[in-house]
Amino acid sequence: MLGLNPMTDLSKKLRGSFRQSRSLVVMLMACSLMLLSGCVKYDLGINFASQTHGEIIQHIQIGERLSSFSSETARLWLESIKRRTRDLGGKTQKISDQEIVVKIPFNNGVELADKINQFMNPGGQPGSGAKKELDPDLPPISAAMTVTQNNWLFALRNRLIYDLDLRSLGVISTNGNLLISPGALLDLKFALQTPWGGEVITDAAVTPESELEAKISQNAPLIPEIIDQGKTFIWHLQPGQLNHIEVTFWVPSPIGIGAGMIALFIGISMYAKNLLSPPQGSTEERSTEDPNSGAIASKPEQDLSNPSIGRVS
Repeated sequence: MLGLNPMTDLSKKLRGSFRQSRSLVVMLMACSLMLLSGCVKYDLGINFASQTHGEIIQHIQIGERLSSFSSETARLWLESIKRRTRDLGGKTQKISDQEIVVKIPFNNGVELADKINQFMNPGGQPGSGAKKELDPDLPPISAAMTVTQNNWLFALRNRLIYDLDLRSLGVISTNGNLLISPGALLDLKFALQTPWGGEVITDAAVTPESELEAKISQNAPLIPEIIDQGKTFIWHLQPGQLNHIEVTFWVPSPIGIGAGMIALFIGISMYAKNLLSPPQGSTEERSTEDPNSGAIASKPEQDLSNPSIGRVS
């Protein structure tokens, strides 16, 4: 009677069919990613020109294959980017139907972090638990940036920390392994342009909140590509992972430099005045001369024409 139980045979067949269908779904998704390779190019750049001026520049390009595959989703996404840009006082330049350039100005590091967080987290601040305004059919992305500035009179030392959660862009299995990496589908970059260069911090590890985060992030910050004589840093973001960026850089302070030049000018002027003025000892010597010498010179001359003058009686 063993092996003749119809329920056992049916369950085995169902499990086998489920495994085959799951493998088929994974293969189809992988093939789709390969066919749509290079579909989205997203470059996020920060140009820190000076202490009081900077610009957030975003270059977004959607491939024609993805635009034709899901044109409505692409259109809604671009419209959402334009709306958020206007809300933050920026401008959008349309290159084509699939390509735009976004420019958002900022005045200091605090405003930079605030605008980046508002742009990347519409409807709520990162980690606040507020209900966010998500675009239709787009996976949620969490981002948090902090910028700390220390004034050293002639320059400002900035410490930028940027954490970007892109796990929603990858296909994760139940045990936490990354089944399909969307790296071929998405080209994501983050660039930082500084006037004097900076230093990348690589010894600050990301603290994972769970075993899944530890497997994905591997507790390692991203290593950037450094160009322009050390003034520009370019990080290639990893979709499907937790991305951690930390860097310190210097920005000149026009106010501090101006105050220093004024103080230097005043100091040089005072030194030149003391150098060109006569010594104090010579002035005192002239004021203490014998008064008789001056009296002799100032004595009126006698009138020799009058014979009565000088006669002894």
